[in-house]
Amino acid sequence: MGLDHIPEKQDWFVPDASMKGPFAPIHAEIEARDLEVIGELPQDLNGMYVRNGPSPAHAPHGKYHWFDGDGMLHSVRFQGGKAVYRNRWVETDGLKAEREAGRALWPGLKDRMPEGTLPDDAMKNVSNTDVKFHSGKLYSMWYRGGAVYQVDPFTLNTLGKLEHDPRLLGLQISAHSRVDEHTGEFMFFAYGNRHPYMHYGVIGTDGALKTFTPVELPGPRLPHDMAITENFTILHDFPLINSPDALAAGRYSLEFRQDWPSRFAVIPRHGSADQIRWFEADPRYMLHVANAWEETNASGEREIVMLGTPYAMPRGYDGGLDVRRLLFTIGTQGTDYEMYQWRFNLDTGLVREGVVDDILNTEFPMINTLYQGRKNRFTYNVLMGRPRTLEQPHFAGLVKYDLDTGAAVAYHPGEGFWFSEAPFAPRDNAQSEDDGYIVGFVWNGLAERSEVWITDAQDVAKGPVARVIMPQRVPHGFHSTWVRQSQLEACQVA
Repeated sequence: MGLDHIPEKQDWFVPDASMKGPFAPIHAEIEARDLEVIGELPQDLNGMYVRNGPSPAHAPHGKYHWFDGDGMLHSVRFQGGKAVYRNRWVETDGLKAEREAGRALWPGLKDRMPEGTLPDDAMKNVSNTDVKFHSGKLYSMWYRGGAVYQVDPFTLNTLGKLEHDPRLLGLQISAHSRVDEHTGEFMFFAYGNRHPYMHYGVIGTDGALKTFTPVELPGPRLPHDMAITENFTILHDFPLINSPDALAAGRYSLEFRQDWPSRFAVIPRHGSADQIRWFEADPRYMLHVANAWEETNASGEREIVMLGTPYAMPRGYDGGLDVRRLLFTIGTQGTDYEMYQWRFNLDTGLVREGVVDDILNTEFPMINTLYQGRKNRFTYNVLMGRPRTLEQPHFAGLVKYDLDTGAAVAYHPGEGFWFSEAPFAPRDNAQSEDDGYIVGFVWNGLAERSEVWITDAQDVAKGPVARVIMPQRVPHGFHSTWVRQSQLEACQVA
């Protein structure tokens, strides 16, 4: 069943809903010091919080979708008990062309594409989705896939595209990559509407493309994230696809094939196509992975464990999957998620899977990134509230999961607040995995202003220990990263 078939009238697509209030764009690029602080900034919080998100520089070409806006990075640098805010647009090729023309040139997600083009060919890479730190630079990326833009971590000025290797030219690199801070390697995947439909790559600390492997899929797919362990990478092939008929007509229409399994490609980090092992699991769809790691089970068998936040699978009165409701939830940015785990047995080829938590509705999981690809105990997720209008999800609070005990602690300050994905920031000389802070933007709707909240990761229920008042509104956005002080200092020495 295609998303464009339900409901018959798409009156839940509100053309300007994502251009108002805290979703509305801003147009000033500023640097601000001596920011007002409620509470006291911890002296042992040193580093930089950076978040990506949309802020269209021009009036939309047609209908506007929240995902269409030009990427804008917002950073807050913490040092010595003080905070400095800076924001800059990501200077993409598309944004430069539109500035030269003085108007928007590309259609958005809701527009019909020019005849004879696939949607990916016609849309502008706005680089508004994720941001990672690698080899002394910030990498800004787009969820639909495209060129990766390199950004100076201190000025937020765009330095150029990550296309030093000819194999990367024109490749649709997805937003959700992974950095192994122990090896300094950057793992990514690319996907699109042309055979082989996916590629996998590894970039070393020197910026060289060390591994590049085609991953052949049965057809165009819509993977969103990936996972890594110390020795393996896990790539996703879920049964959510673009309707082939819709693609041929130059538009998007989601279909969920409930008779297809979810498939996961497990490949050695520097492996080749013939080393890929496919594991099949129940049909689901997931946006974001929390983490993955390798371990030995009670039977002495090697397993890869992957934890994430897939959509809850709605059921009808007959107990069967309600595909109509699932597609409506996905297509309107509805929020109905659960913590879930897959275990891929490398010795038997079997998969065990199941729900970790289906009580709290959480997404955007973050961890202490020193544990990326290694067994971790804690994740820090956004508590998802009920959307007030369609296409406007409500990020209502924070949740800390303890994977060892199964416990969860939630913090929700009440009506009027809208959170962002909040990375973990280790305190100076941290002594344990959760010895640090959770740092993230919060829209304070009661005071109509943006703030950065710093929460003690070991006492989430207490709420923020400090709130930094932003000098301008920070529009709602997507993904973020924390750059440690030692990483920034290494940049300056280099």
